Amino acid sequence: MASNRAGRFLGTLARSVGVFVPVFFVATFVTFALRAVSGLSPARLQLGEQATPEAIHALESQWGLDRPFLAQYWTWLTGVLRGDLGTSWVNGADVSTLIGLGLGVSLSIAVTALVVGVVIGFALGTAAALRHRTWLDRAVTGFVTVTSVMPAFVIGIVLVTIFAVGLHLFPAAGYASLDQGLGPWLAHITLPALALSFDVIADVARQLRTGLVTSYRENYVLGAVVRGLSPRRIFFVHVLRNGIGPALATVGLKFPALVGASVVTEWIFGLQGFGRFANDSAQSGDVPAVQGVLVVSIVLVVAFNLVVNIVLGRVAPAAQRGV
Repeated sequence: MASNRAGRFLGTLARSVGVFVPVFFVATFVTFALRAVSGLSPARLQLGEQATPEAIHALESQWGLDRPFLAQYWTWLTGVLRGDLGTSWVNGADVSTLIGLGLGVSLSIAVTALVVGVVIGFALGTAAALRHRTWLDRAVTGFVTVTSVMPAFVIGIVLVTIFAVGLHLFPAAGYASLDQGLGPWLAHITLPALALSFDVIADVARQLRTGLVTSYRENYVLGAVVRGLSPRRIFFVHVLRNGIGPALATVGLKFPALVGASVVTEWIFGLQGFGRFANDSAQSGDVPAVQGVLVVSIVLVVAFNLVVNIVLGRVAPAAQRGV
């Protein structure tokens, strides 16, 4: 039995890696091609539109942009695999360092939002499924319907107004790193994380409720009842394992979306995170920084979905997605 489980796990891992590795290389190639498509150049940014062709050529040569496209891509890709995302065209700083400064802020908020969303979403979805067609089910359904259409920036403004300005329980803006203490760190990320978590709560609760209600209608549940298994055992062994798949798949999609959607929330709460860095880089035409942002986003999406696929294969084999 143990060898069968290990074999299924390794099979799931191999299939997932077999899909995600090519996806990563194709996505990085498309990402690198952005510079050629955009027509942007560091010479235009640094020398201005009135620069002479000779000056532009000299600076592009310095950046290696006069080399063949595939040679440039290979140099860039090997650097990416070493963790070197290039140099900013705007300020000459290391892109990896710039992204790292903002990514810590955004990941803190995104991970907290995901944990809060999953815990509350699982609780609400389970409660609604266990009390199907009762007032509790209708209340949960109504709540997730309302919250799913509310933008995160609206929720953020409401939270700031109530808990920061009105009750003075949390700071209205700014960020404190973990180096400054767990308390200040939690105080600064709580409101932005809550603002982002409502969408996760709604989707997880909705998917879990649907999956559990569907599982309760399957013949294997009736067979378990006939065999005299307790309701608790039926739920955890049969219903939950087979009904949790859609909710887990939703979690796999939500985490990268949380990191990407943080830009508006970061503006509201005065945070210099990954989202704001991506927005500022795009507006300034800093192609290496934008490419670095896209590469990091690709890695986050690929890595997190790989983890979710492995978890699906272990926890809910019947609901495992084709990978």
